[in-house]
Amino acid sequence: MRCLVTGATGYLGGRLVPRLLAEGHEVRCLVREPGKLRDVPWAGDVEVARGDVLDAATLPAAMDGVDVVHYLVHSLNHADFADADRRAAENTARAAEEARVKRIVYLGGLHPPGVELSPHLASRKEVGDVFLASDVPAVVFQAAVIIGSGSASFEMLRYLSERLPVMIAPRWVHNRIQPIAVRDVLRYLVEAVGLPDGINRTFDVGGPDVLTYEDMMVRYARVARLLPRKVVGVPFLTPRLSSHWVNLITPVPRSIAAPLIESLVHEVVCREDDIRRLLPGPVTGYDRAVELALAKIMNADVETRWSGASIPGAPSDPLPSDPDWSGGSSYADVREQATTATPEQLWAVVEGIGGEHGWYSFPLAWAVRGWLDRLAGGVGLRRGRRDPRRLHVGEALDWWRVEEIERGKLLRLRAEMRVPGLAWLELQVADDGHGGSAYRQRAVFVPRGLAGHLYWWAVWPFHGLVFGGMVRNITSEAELTSEFRKS
Repeated sequence: MRCLVTGATGYLGGRLVPRLLAEGHEVRCLVREPGKLRDVPWAGDVEVARGDVLDAATLPAAMDGVDVVHYLVHSLNHADFADADRRAAENTARAAEEARVKRIVYLGGLHPPGVELSPHLASRKEVGDVFLASDVPAVVFQAAVIIGSGSASFEMLRYLSERLPVMIAPRWVHNRIQPIAVRDVLRYLVEAVGLPDGINRTFDVGGPDVLTYEDMMVRYARVARLLPRKVVGVPFLTPRLSSHWVNLITPVPRSIAAPLIESLVHEVVCREDDIRRLLPGPVTGYDRAVELALAKIMNADVETRWSGASIPGAPSDPLPSDPDWSGGSSYADVREQATTATPEQLWAVVEGIGGEHGWYSFPLAWAVRGWLDRLAGGVGLRRGRRDPRRLHVGEALDWWRVEEIERGKLLRLRAEMRVPGLAWLELQVADDGHGGSAYRQRAVFVPRGLAGHLYWWAVWPFHGLVFGGMVRNITSEAELTSEFRKS
């Protein structure tokens, strides 16, 4: 089959593509920015179509010759996400009808019948209904919490369990949930391609265990070999207050935590298991799913993370190289330093920056700025990094996004923290021709309005400590590596 995968740069889409390829299918990926797929291992094995499900004019070419559309897009962070998701689904369904696609496969959210759903779950249901009402047969999978390394749901569970021996929790921790391992979700998405023609319905998908969120935390602690966890339920913590709490304790920002928590207010248990008759195979128990996820994290083998998807509304313009970019003003802090370390040794430090390695200057200032960003509803510093040594275009790195990487030469990061303007940090490595190397660092800020100009001059006195410290400490770290290897 020829499969079109939307959301290929996201958590599930990035894992689905190589599995479809492994089964012998041809894969075309619909992405807004093709460059984000440049560094993924399977980039050379797929066809990439530039387009956007919200731009109907870009879809006919993407759908041409396609047998199956895997729809894995949702606008979780948009203020008007329900309207955006509905329009995107309608555009996709219409284009699929015109292209005579044989099937649409969609992953939605498991939900109870006959109750008022949270906005997030209601939107996921509405998207499924749009596909089911179209002339193209649709397979709509409905899943609850997905357990897998790098998923937002799992990281929320993981950090709450690891950081809080005793947790004061809202009533929803006692609601029943039927979690499912990410490997089982992916198997269903792949094997849906071969389902009998004409199937047009929803399928509830879940693992073999029905648990409460409290059970999930207690059992996580046991699998992770932590001390026993105690969860105390209280009636006054609303989903909104809970999302603020999760925002402070875990790497998952409030904008993502809020809809996840709103979904947990409902009991989400499968009402049928017809998919297991049509697509038989083993399903993974909760404890085993946690073991597999933790093993991936320990081995730095996390394929994709929730943070890999771009934050809607984040700056997407390229770094301005002209100080008078677009007729406006921009500020730059440029610093250079020579070092005896080789370019290879210096680059290893540059590419390993962030996450557990930190930012090589004034840790308290970075931590405070990260906390302020979290309190303002931003991503803060705690997104970390997917791999401790290697970066690729499009992935999240603390509050930055990797915009460009020329391995061994250039790393360009775009800020996704809340600032009144657009910000970039560019790190460059060059061979000095004498066995050492030259390090160049450039921070660029394009202010938005008066607030942007005031912001730059307010933080300018700290640049010597922050950016100057980075230059000195990055080159010193590279030189330490050089001396260690010589010894």
